[in-house]
Amino acid sequence: MASIAFFDFDGTITSRDTLFEIIQFQKGNAYFYTGMLLLSPALVLFKLKLISSHNMKQLVLRYFFKGTPVADFRKGCDDFCRQRLPGLLRSQALIAIKNHQAQGHQVAVVTASAQDWVAPWCAAIGISCIATQLEVKDEQLTGNILGLNCNGDEKVCRIKNEYDLAGFETIYAYGDSSGDKAMLSIAGVPQFKPFRAAL
Repeated sequence: MASIAFFDFDGTITSRDTLFEIIQFQKGNAYFYTGMLLLSPALVLFKLKLISSHNMKQLVLRYFFKGTPVADFRKGCDDFCRQRLPGLLRSQALIAIKNHQAQGHQVAVVTASAQDWVAPWCAAIGISCIATQLEVKDEQLTGNILGLNCNGDEKVCRIKNEYDLAGFETIYAYGDSSGDKAMLSIAGVPQFKPFRAAL
């Protein structure tokens, strides 16, 4: 029977949260810091767990990307994957992915980040991507999430929609936060914060 490995992205494969990195990359530092200052009251409420991660993410996306032509946004995401993302990747995570591939295991990233800036990187190294979807209307981003944020229990729901887990001999999972605990719980070989010792 086959084996499969599920990897969280932000904080597990990368050293930083890529949502903020993609904003800085596409919008520039001045716009980014001004926006974060204006959003800081909401960010405080989020830290106090008075705003959900889903709602907080939508507030951020609406501020920075609402009305952005989706073609321009996706081009910026492709550029980000080539130019900025390589400097954010943890070397030990890349080694783990390559080791799974060398053993013939399927590998999938399961992330709360948007598919637009994770899937191009995944495709380039030959792994699958399950991610948050962004709503598009009239060829523009609305700033809303389409469906649910791919985090927590939703990660497991998305995985089960994509894969028949009974068909795998061994399930590996790698994560670094409370949002990954549900995914780790379905794995026979869960790994929590396995790559923090080295970048």
